[in-house]
Amino acid sequence: MAKCPVPLLVAVALGGLVGCAQPLSGAAKGGLLGGAIGAGTGAIIGNQTGHSGAGTAIGAGLGAISGAAIGNSMDAQDVERQRLEEQQRRQQQELERQRREIEELRRQQGYDNRGYDSNYGGSSYDRY
Repeated sequence: MAKCPVPLLVAVALGGLVGCAQPLSGAAKGGLLGGAIGAGTGAIIGNQTGHSGAGTAIGAGLGAISGAAIGNSMDAQDVERQRLEEQQRRQQQELERQRREIEELRRQQGYDNRGYDSNYGGSSYDRY
């Protein structure tokens, strides 16, 4: 009876998951990559100890868990970065709105951009 190439079966199974229609999250990508690396490493170690199937299974499981944890952490960092970028964008918009409002108020009061009262002819500070 021929030996079943366990790493090949794991790779085929993981490859089938990659073909999903929706893009994978960082946790899923990390789990797949970690599982594949863990399976390969486990197969090598298991082969040296005479238990390649068990080594592959254990390595794939540990690799998938570790990879998923790292990918999940990276996903969380991406979400936080996007939140901060959106907050910064909103603050910039508010700042621009306030600048326009200040300029409009200055125009309504008859001041030019240098602080002079265009109706008075001198500095706005001369009146006090």
